[in-house]
Amino acid sequence: MKYSKATNYALHTMVYLTLTPKGKTVGVDQLAKIQSLSPTYLSKILTKLVKAGLIQSTPGVNGGYSIVRQASDISFLDVIQAIEGKSTFFNCSLEHEDDTSQGECLIEKVMIQSEERMKDELNNTFIIDIARQIEASNQS
Repeated sequence: MKYSKATNYALHTMVYLTLTPKGKTVGVDQLAKIQSLSPTYLSKILTKLVKAGLIQSTPGVNGGYSIVRQASDISFLDVIQAIEGKSTFFNCSLEHEDDTSQGECLIEKVMIQSEERMKDELNNTFIIDIARQIEASNQS
Protein backbone atom coordinates (compact mmCIF):
# COMPACT_ATOMS: atom_id res chain seq x y z
CA MET A 1 0.00 0.00 0.00
CA LYS A 2 1.35 3.39 -0.90
CA TYR A 3 0.18 6.85 0.00
CA SER A 4 0.66 9.81 -2.30
CA LYS A 5 3.50 12.28 -1.87
CA ALA A 6 0.84 14.83 -0.96
CA THR A 7 0.04 12.80 2.15
CA ASN A 8 3.72 12.72 3.06
CA TYR A 9 3.96 16.51 2.73
CA ALA A 10 0.68 17.02 4.62
CA LEU A 11 1.88 14.95 7.58
CA HIS A 12 5.19 16.82 7.70
CA THR A 13 3.38 20.15 7.45
CA MET A 14 1.04 19.22 10.29
CA VAL A 15 3.96 18.26 12.55
CA TYR A 16 5.74 21.53 11.71
CA LEU A 17 2.61 23.57 12.45
CA THR A 18 2.16 21.68 15.70
CA LEU A 19 5.68 22.71 16.73
CA THR A 20 4.93 26.34 15.89
CA PRO A 21 4.18 28.45 18.99
CA LYS A 22 0.48 29.04 19.60
CA GLY A 23 -0.81 32.25 18.06
CA LYS A 24 1.84 32.29 15.30
CA THR A 25 1.23 31.49 11.67
CA VAL A 26 3.58 30.07 9.05
CA GLY A 27 3.48 31.25 5.46
CA VAL A 28 3.19 28.90 2.51
CA ASP A 29 6.60 30.00 1.21
CA GLN A 30 8.30 29.00 4.46
CA LEU A 31 6.44 25.68 4.63
CA ALA A 32 7.34 24.95 1.00
CA LYS A 33 11.00 25.86 1.49
CA ILE A 34 11.35 23.54 4.49
CA GLN A 35 10.12 20.62 2.36
CA SER A 36 11.81 21.72 -0.90
CA LEU A 37 8.46 22.07 -2.66
CA SER A 38 6.84 24.56 -4.93
CA PRO A 39 4.53 26.89 -2.97
CA THR A 40 1.86 26.33 -5.63
CA TYR A 41 1.90 22.56 -5.10
CA LEU A 42 1.89 22.90 -1.31
CA SER A 43 -1.00 25.39 -1.51
CA LYS A 44 -3.20 22.66 -3.00
CA ILE A 45 -2.35 20.38 -0.07
CA LEU A 46 -2.96 23.16 2.44
CA THR A 47 -6.35 23.86 0.87
CA LYS A 48 -7.39 20.26 1.54
CA LEU A 49 -6.22 20.52 5.16
CA VAL A 50 -8.20 23.75 5.58
CA LYS A 51 -11.33 22.14 4.07
CA ALA A 52 -10.94 19.24 6.50
CA GLY A 53 -10.89 21.69 9.41
CA LEU A 54 -7.38 20.75 10.52
CA ILE A 55 -5.70 24.10 9.84
CA GLN A 56 -6.78 27.64 9.14
CA SER A 57 -5.52 30.23 6.74
CA THR A 58 -5.02 33.78 7.95
CA PRO A 59 -4.80 36.31 5.11
CA GLY A 60 -2.60 39.38 5.06
CA VAL A 61 1.03 40.40 5.31
CA ASN A 62 1.55 38.55 8.59
CA GLY A 63 -0.83 35.79 7.62
CA GLY A 64 -0.20 32.13 7.07
CA TYR A 65 -1.36 28.80 8.37
CA SER A 66 -1.93 27.48 11.87
CA ILE A 67 -3.52 24.50 13.59
CA VAL A 68 -7.25 24.89 14.26
CA ARG A 69 -8.01 21.93 16.50
CA GLN A 70 -6.14 20.77 19.56
CA ALA A 71 -3.00 19.10 18.21
CA SER A 72 -3.61 16.23 20.61
CA ASP A 73 -6.89 15.52 18.77
CA ILE A 74 -5.43 15.33 15.26
CA SER A 75 -4.65 11.77 14.26
CA PHE A 76 -2.61 10.51 11.35
CA LEU A 77 -5.87 9.16 9.93
CA ASP A 78 -7.42 12.65 10.00
CA VAL A 79 -4.59 14.00 7.87
CA ILE A 80 -4.48 11.02 5.52
CA GLN A 81 -8.23 11.15 4.90
CA ALA A 82 -8.06 14.90 4.29
CA ILE A 83 -5.66 14.22 1.41
CA GLU A 84 -6.58 10.74 0.17
CA GLY A 85 -10.30 10.67 0.92
CA LYS A 86 -12.20 8.04 2.87
CA SER A 87 -12.74 5.33 0.29
CA THR A 88 -11.37 1.84 0.75
CA PHE A 89 -8.10 0.88 -0.91
CA PHE A 90 -9.26 -2.48 -2.24
CA ASN A 91 -12.38 -3.30 -4.23
CA CYS A 92 -12.94 -6.71 -5.76
CA SER A 93 -13.32 -6.57 -9.51
CA LEU A 94 -14.97 -9.98 -9.90
CA GLU A 95 -18.52 -11.17 -9.34
CA HIS A 96 -18.77 -14.10 -6.97
CA GLU A 97 -21.70 -16.50 -7.14
CA ASP A 98 -20.18 -19.19 -4.96
CA ASP A 99 -22.62 -20.43 -2.30
CA THR A 100 -19.84 -20.79 0.29
CA SER A 101 -19.06 -17.08 0.22
CA GLN A 102 -22.72 -15.98 -0.05
CA GLY A 103 -21.83 -13.92 -3.08
CA GLU A 104 -19.12 -11.95 -1.29
CA CYS A 105 -15.48 -11.81 -2.22
CA LEU A 106 -13.48 -13.50 0.52
CA ILE A 107 -10.31 -11.77 -0.67
CA GLU A 108 -11.98 -8.37 -0.37
CA LYS A 109 -13.19 -9.31 3.11
CA VAL A 110 -9.61 -10.02 4.25
CA MET A 111 -8.33 -6.81 2.66
CA ILE A 112 -11.04 -4.67 4.28
CA GLN A 113 -10.44 -6.24 7.70
CA SER A 114 -6.72 -5.50 7.34
CA GLU A 115 -7.46 -1.95 6.26
CA GLU A 116 -9.72 -1.46 9.29
CA ARG A 117 -6.92 -2.58 11.62
CA MET A 118 -4.54 -0.16 9.92
CA LYS A 119 -7.09 2.67 10.20
CA ASP A 120 -7.50 1.92 13.91
CA GLU A 121 -3.73 2.21 14.38
CA LEU A 122 -3.55 5.47 12.41
CA ASN A 123 -6.56 6.83 14.27
CA ASN A 124 -4.80 6.16 17.58
CA THR A 125 -1.52 7.79 16.54
CA PHE A 126 -1.54 11.55 16.90
CA ILE A 127 0.48 14.28 15.23
CA ILE A 128 1.36 15.61 18.70
CA ASP A 129 3.12 12.28 19.47
CA ILE A 130 5.62 12.91 16.67
CA ALA A 131 5.99 16.59 17.59
CA ARG A 132 6.82 15.62 21.18
CA GLN A 133 9.44 13.13 20.02
CA ILE A 134 11.05 15.85 17.88
CA GLU A 135 11.01 18.31 20.78
CA ALA A 136 12.57 15.70 23.08
CA SER A 137 15.34 14.88 20.60
CA ASN A 138 16.07 18.61 20.11
CA GLN A 139 16.50 19.03 23.88
CA SER A 140 19.04 16.19 24.09
